[in-house]
Amino acid sequence: MTGEVIAERISGDPAQARHLLKQMLRVRRFEEACVELYSATKIRGFLHVYIGEEAVAAGVMSAIGPEDAVVATYREHGHALLRGVPANTIMAEMCGRAEGCCRGRGGSMHLFDASTRFYGGNAIVAGGLPLAVGLALADRMSHRDRVTVCFFGEGAVAEGEFHESMNLAALWNLPVLFCCENNLYAMGTALDRSESQTDLALKAAGYEVAAWSVDGMDALATQDAARRAVDAIRAGGGPHFLEMRTYRFRAHSMFDPELYRDKAEVQRWMERDPLTQLRDALTSADALSPEAWSALEQEVDAEIRAAVAFADAGTLEPVEELTRFVYSERTAS
Repeated sequence: MTGEVIAERISGDPAQARHLLKQMLRVRRFEEACVELYSATKIRGFLHVYIGEEAVAAGVMSAIGPEDAVVATYREHGHALLRGVPANTIMAEMCGRAEGCCRGRGGSMHLFDASTRFYGGNAIVAGGLPLAVGLALADRMSHRDRVTVCFFGEGAVAEGEFHESMNLAALWNLPVLFCCENNLYAMGTALDRSESQTDLALKAAGYEVAAWSVDGMDALATQDAARRAVDAIRAGGGPHFLEMRTYRFRAHSMFDPELYRDKAEVQRWMERDPLTQLRDALTSADALSPEAWSALEQEVDAEIRAAVAFADAGTLEPVEELTRFVYSERTAS
């Protein structure tokens, strides 16, 4: 998208553009804090950060309502945060504290919050797609005006669950939006080395699902595409599929030596940083002053510092509760 087009769209609703910028900044700072905590061994296990892909979550979350459902993959901290799960409880969960959204039992890959209708955090590749189909089917059978949004990476299109879910969603005309975050490498294999057909929207269209590709580095574009899809779904248009073409700036996980992609390629994508692009466009359109940007940074930094402090002050569940929620609890007969 050219700078002129971005400026024109910003002028139509600068407040919304600033909101998208703030949401992306919240995710970026949260993930950077997670990297620091992981390096200090306060977060353990696997950690997959969303840095570089923030425009997807920011745009899509702005297009849905509180009654809708969200199903995410294991790179889901940003989705949970922008869905409305408090930063405090997410960070506490990351650090394994009882004050976390899953009492510290889920950790990075298994965030869950029923109050915001955020249903994972699913660590199995493509594991969330059948869940999304089930949620959408329940809404359709109950005649509820809801949409289920399902996020997953392009690695999921190689799994059987993807094909089964697309087929059933189309057969039953379900109100579900499939958002494929195509960052080109799945775990560490380039898309064109694992898929003979790399046009993922075309794959979805093969199931008679409305599908198109979107610039996943542009928050305004992802918002527009999500709104268009959600409106069509609510109007009875059946499932939709968006291929969000994006890129993660960091390795697949903190354990990943990242030997499969060239540093120059990463640098080229970083020059399209979605946060920087929108900030610069807002500045050029006289819709964001240096003082306003500084104030926004301070507000977001304060939120993340408070979340880290909350996690640091959290508690571990006692050992005697190790099997709680694992086995059913006995009731008095």
